[in-house]
Amino acid sequence: MKRTANMMIGLSNGLDRVATVVAGAAIVVLVGAVMLQVVARYIFQQPPSWTEELARYAMIWAGLIGASMSFKRRFDPALFNGANNTRGLIGVAAEAMKSIVVLTYLLPILFYVFYGPGMNPARGFLLRHSRTMAEALPFSTLWVAVAVPLMIVFVLLHLVARWCGDAVPSADESGAN
Repeated sequence: MKRTANMMIGLSNGLDRVATVVAGAAIVVLVGAVMLQVVARYIFQQPPSWTEELARYAMIWAGLIGASMSFKRRFDPALFNGANNTRGLIGVAAEAMKSIVVLTYLLPILFYVFYGPGMNPARGFLLRHSRTMAEALPFSTLWVAVAVPLMIVFVLLHLVARWCGDAVPSADESGAN
């Protein structure tokens, strides 16, 4: 059992490192696209049509993947202040309530990522996006939409790691000052 718990915590830590790189890259793309847009608009008076769309898509990726990082580091809003330091029955109840809230919110979204009304996969979020092209960029919006289930899976795996005993990161580990 301890081996499985350590494996889940290790998987969660590894996914968090991947999320850090992906969200960082999305922020770099976002800032680069906005800077190009500003320079092209105000210096050359001819902004490329694709920069706003690229910045929007990078913001979606940075926000969603960043949300999984926030959850891992416990920067997400807490239902009970100080619940992470509470021991005993109150602490267990607080953690159970947090888990219930996360599952209640994310599991239906994950379901509708794959299935639409009437359990129709063709009307699911991802399949609808697979048939939609970006307006100014040469790719399907599926590449943007896939950030939603990816974030949900990351958060759910971080939640399982919490259940397995993943400790609250220290200030050094979480990047807080």
